[in-house]
Amino acid sequence: MLLLLEYIFLGIVQGLTEFLPISSTGHLVLFRKLFGLDEIGLLFDTMLHFGTLIAVIVVFWPEIRQLIANPTSKLARLLVVGTIPTAVIGLAFEDYFEEISRTGVTIGWEFLATGVILWTVESMRKGHRQFEQINYTDALIIGTLQGAAILPAISRSGLTIAGSLLRGIDRADAARFSFLLSLPAILGACTLQTVKLTQNPLETASLIPMIVGTFFAAVAGYFAIRWMLRIISTGSMKGFAVYVWILGGIILGLQYLG
Repeated sequence: MLLLLEYIFLGIVQGLTEFLPISSTGHLVLFRKLFGLDEIGLLFDTMLHFGTLIAVIVVFWPEIRQLIANPTSKLARLLVVGTIPTAVIGLAFEDYFEEISRTGVTIGWEFLATGVILWTVESMRKGHRQFEQINYTDALIIGTLQGAAILPAISRSGLTIAGSLLRGIDRADAARFSFLLSLPAILGACTLQTVKLTQNPLETASLIPMIVGTFFAAVAGYFAIRWMLRIISTGSMKGFAVYVWILGGIILGLQYLG
């Protein structure tokens, strides 16, 4: 059984890497293998996602409140359009990508690819289209990229923000739309995992450490979103690109030279 500190550690890792453009799944796969934490179960994985869902809701509560009040608004329709390709890709290739995540054999290359994506979009001319100018084509393209980020070490936030920037959307608004689009994706993942839980015996791990880990995922996720919004507005993602390049290089070195 995992120790309390391990639950806290994984919660912080999930919260930070879900919203920073460095891939939460890739980091969790890596740390599970490094520290022998393969016994982590579906229940805790679901709760970690629930923690990051809470973070999105807290940060973007004004927008979410408007969605609840007006579920047919343009933003609501954009999120639906963007979620459709994500759901189709996720459901169609679920078993294949779960196997890749379990083995972790491709995460080194995927970290390198994430770095290339981040560096490339940071080197491009900045767009000026505002949030209100995001259209259904934008949402479809960005949602498709979000679906492609089902690969374990391809960053969801990095790929969706990159897609937004490639569509000429303002940097701050690109990050805002990316995080809002994550809301139905994370909610869908939690729902799917919950359904799977009902089809399997309940895990015997202590609930209290899981709740603690979920709390830290939510707190870390909150600060990661705030930090990422600030970085996108005033800074650069090239530092994240260098980080995942180094990480990917180390992983590949250990795989092929170890």
